[in-house]
Amino acid sequence: MNFETLSISETDGVVHIELNRADKANAMNGAMWKELRSAFAWLSNSRARVGVLSGRGKHFTAGIDLDMIAAIKSEITSLSEGRRLERLREIIVELQETISAAESCRKPILAAIHGACMGAGIDLVTACDMRYATEDARFSVKEVDLAIVADVGTLQRLPRIIGEGLARELAFTGRDFDGKEAHAMKLVNQVYTDKDSLMASVLKTAAKIASKSPLTIRGIKDTLNYSRDHSVAEGLSYVSAKNAAILFSSDLSEAMSAIVSIEENSC
Repeated sequence: MNFETLSISETDGVVHIELNRADKANAMNGAMWKELRSAFAWLSNSRARVGVLSGRGKHFTAGIDLDMIAAIKSEITSLSEGRRLERLREIIVELQETISAAESCRKPILAAIHGACMGAGIDLVTACDMRYATEDARFSVKEVDLAIVADVGTLQRLPRIIGEGLARELAFTGRDFDGKEAHAMKLVNQVYTDKDSLMASVLKTAAKIASKSPLTIRGIKDTLNYSRDHSVAEGLSYVSAKNAAILFSSDLSEAMSAIVSIEENSC
């Protein structure tokens, strides 16, 4: 696939999606929002098994491109009040759908974060399945400093990851925090000294996931997402129906044969 703002490569079932506006700190302009949604949809329906999301250059992303905000303001200024509110809501929903496309993608997506991860960058990574960062990565729920209520996912997803009180502190203050603190608050799974070691480890983890049964991996993601938003009883009911449909697939037979072979060879 050819994109203006993304670079995409695939190796052994692992798709690497790189934000590719390094000269703009990978600020998310209109084209990037649209292309990210297309890339996640393509990944979901492709034969690839795992996605890795990172940024080229010195930063993951500086967040939404300020030129894009100015363009939106210019577009709606001349509209009547009712039409202006309607159009603005349409734009917000479109941006929400881009972020949610990472979450609804049937394949796991691992975010590898270095440098700045600001504003919309937090929205983006909280919709991914796992997050990893360099120690000196710089995070901020920056919208408050722009007099904006974060509206594309951070306020909905971040509290579920790090807890209500801390999420409120970060949203109310907009303060910066680094990769080490992000790890301590459980926003990221692990931290690394530099980008090279970050990418090597994340790609290794992605390759390990890609080696598993794709049907099972899709089922795990689907069940985790469903269970997060429902009661334990509802989640158990959901997974019982799902496993009744896929439990005795050819993937299970192959996995059992491999385990038997390992046990026999270890005797």
